[in-house]
Amino acid sequence: MAYRNGTYVAFHANGTNRPGESDISYYNLLKAWSGKGDDSFAFINSHDKASAVRDSSKAETLRKSLHERLKNSKNMLLIIGDTTKDDDDWVPFEINKAVDTYKLPLIIAYTKAVNDGGIIRNPNALSKYWPEALKEKIDTSSVNAIHIPFLKNAINDAIGQFDHKNPPPGKGLGIYSDDAYRSFGFTL
Repeated sequence: MAYRNGTYVAFHANGTNRPGESDISYYNLLKAWSGKGDDSFAFINSHDKASAVRDSSKAETLRKSLHERLKNSKNMLLIIGDTTKDDDDWVPFEINKAVDTYKLPLIIAYTKAVNDGGIIRNPNALSKYWPEALKEKIDTSSVNAIHIPFLKNAINDAIGQFDHKNPPPGKGLGIYSDDAYRSFGFTL
């Protein structure tokens, strides 16, 4: 049996690892927050718990590594940016395996929401950013998910609170309360 204590992070790499050209910048920011060590932000990165693979690895090798990482995860943080919906290979694979095989709840963090005021009250209003696999899971109520802005406090809270044993409420359309947003520093 796997020791499920990690957070699996999925994002659209857009075929590059260059900052500014894909959502890898947000993934790197998460790692920087966690590595800083001077505050309470910390997470166990499932990507650090399995063998590294290179971009040139064969698809089957990468699939096996992703399965191992997902198997050791308690939740999945899905970073949604402007191009995530365009990913037609790895992000859909990760969503489907996380939900269908490993029964992981999704913490869906929107990079765009931060630019639009940050508070998410109606996840359906952000559906234009969803990859088809996520849309299908939400439409069929087959996923437990919370929709949050890509902000340090919100991510830290969701990672610490929701897992495969304690999923977020809302059957795919979970959101934080006004009180939670106030605790993250929002003025309502």
